[in-house]
Amino acid sequence: MIVCKFGGTSVANAEQIKKVANIVKSNPARKIIAVSAPGKRFGDDIKVTDLLIELADAALHNGNVVQKLQVVVNRFKEIADDLGLDNTICEVIAKDMQERIAYDKSDEFVFIDNIKASGEDNNAKLIAEYFNSIGMPAKYVSPKDGLVLNDPPERTYALPETYDNLKDLANGEEIVVYPGFFGYTKDGTLRTFDRGGSDITGSILAASVRADLYENFTDVDCVFSANPKVVNDPVGISEITYREMRELSYSGFSVFHDEALMPVYKLGIPVNVKNTNNPAAPGTKILPTRTLTGRPVTGISADSNFSILYVSKYLMNREIGFGRKLLQIIEEERISYEHTPSGLDDISIIIRSNQLTEEKEKRIVSRVKEELHADDVYFRHGISMIVIVGEGMRNNTGLAARAAAAISRTGANIEMINQGSSEVSLVFGVLSQTENQILRALYDEFFAPITVG
Repeated sequence: MIVCKFGGTSVANAEQIKKVANIVKSNPARKIIAVSAPGKRFGDDIKVTDLLIELADAALHNGNVVQKLQVVVNRFKEIADDLGLDNTICEVIAKDMQERIAYDKSDEFVFIDNIKASGEDNNAKLIAEYFNSIGMPAKYVSPKDGLVLNDPPERTYALPETYDNLKDLANGEEIVVYPGFFGYTKDGTLRTFDRGGSDITGSILAASVRADLYENFTDVDCVFSANPKVVNDPVGISEITYREMRELSYSGFSVFHDEALMPVYKLGIPVNVKNTNNPAAPGTKILPTRTLTGRPVTGISADSNFSILYVSKYLMNREIGFGRKLLQIIEEERISYEHTPSGLDDISIIIRSNQLTEEKEKRIVSRVKEELHADDVYFRHGISMIVIVGEGMRNNTGLAARAAAAISRTGANIEMINQGSSEVSLVFGVLSQTENQILRALYDEFFAPITVG
């Protein structure tokens, strides 16, 4: 049993969907597929999800709903026409979209989620219709029939009963076409995962049916050791562990959603990242363990838009509960943190900047000063996190020194260093304007061709 997920570029138009059909048809074990909304067809194109966000905004703020809706419907109609389907599926999609626009708008977040999810939902209906039209028995299955999510305001995740609800999908004769990105709470409210959440849906399906393999199809031959938009022709990765992939995807690797590994990780189901446009390529295998090579670093990633909350207080280390009280203030503002490097008398809290507002920052600074009697408290913005990842790092001495020396050669300053006890990752906080320069320098340091003699 193989579960496949096809991303937005893999289902962007009729030509791509025909490739998907050929891939599924080529291996009878591919019985369940999760699909995204149509993505970009070319460089300057607009993803359907972005069109849907524009539509939701128009519906909420008295915009041109008719025109925005027609753009979305026309996008699906173009795909259907090019696949040789009759107008029936287009009528189904248009009716669904009109019903969603008429939904209750009192909770804007719920309304927007319903509109956004229509991209995946209707694309799954269309793809199932196409499969049947070419003699591949298939059925569309709605997440309403089993993918149960938690209630807001917590971050979206699948409840345990989901896996029992979906396990029977393995028993059908037809190919299951399942929309990614969303599910429903127990009271029937639609919720979406983060952008890229179709990866999570595919992983949930793979875990539910105890798949032998989860194939994640995208538009690159493999996962690369660094961002190919920054580093020229980076080394491809043939095998990587769950833990390495989690670190890299969380820290900026866009090829795979950082939360998608958890369902398959628990069951040890291998993942293969492959290219829809070149399915013969072996891709990158994500495994529980792998054979270590002579290269200690597997990949280097970078992510921007971080802020640092810096707190200093003399004799901080002697004060019982200081860290807990500080993090409680952060928690009460409903902010999650990424790292907490500290010294004897100071601590830095690394936060994603999109969680902050000017009002929140003022409240946090004021409370830390008043409640914790800190000597100095301030925020710094415009920080990037550069992460070096590799299972082989634990058995390699001097790696941190090599990394710091490479950064030093660029003339950039290191704002923060953090390494977990597992020694699988090493994190450097740097100013965002130096991010690409440092990424290239680190890549040259750890991935330069080895010369002999």
